[in-house]
Amino acid sequence: MPDSVLIRIATPADAPEVSRVYLASRHRFLPYAPLAHSDDEVRQWIATAVIPSGGVRVAVVAGKIVGMMALSDDGALRWIDHLYLHPSAVNQGLGAALLQIALRELPPPIRLYTFQANAAARRFYERHGFQAIAFGDGSGNEEHAPDVLYERRGD
Repeated sequence: MPDSVLIRIATPADAPEVSRVYLASRHRFLPYAPLAHSDDEVRQWIATAVIPSGGVRVAVVAGKIVGMMALSDDGALRWIDHLYLHPSAVNQGLGAALLQIALRELPPPIRLYTFQANAAARRFYERHGFQAIAFGDGSGNEEHAPDVLYERRGD
């Protein structure tokens, strides 16, 4: 992991950089699950819904946001709604650092979705104690791509 990584709560001013990370990651790593919205609509959604939710953390290296994670709690379950790294920041331990914050802050069970075709993400979450509990055919997500629901019950 880079020596100078800072993980902090996102602010409204971070929306353009969080959008940049999200879009770069989605376009690069998830070509089988194209976004259901335009890039401009995604930028607006991040600025007006995701960041104002209060559950967004960013990973900052050398003054630049290179990762983002959004957490939520629906009262019964805790969720990792999004965890994305800029393509230039993968395989440096930043995803694991963000995930460790989620594991510290959210009491189990913690759930998340990823796409079935996202083998790297699936290995990552399984390595960190998440277990697949349901497989979907894509009818439940905007991308219409088969997904998998993961859960982590604790240590």
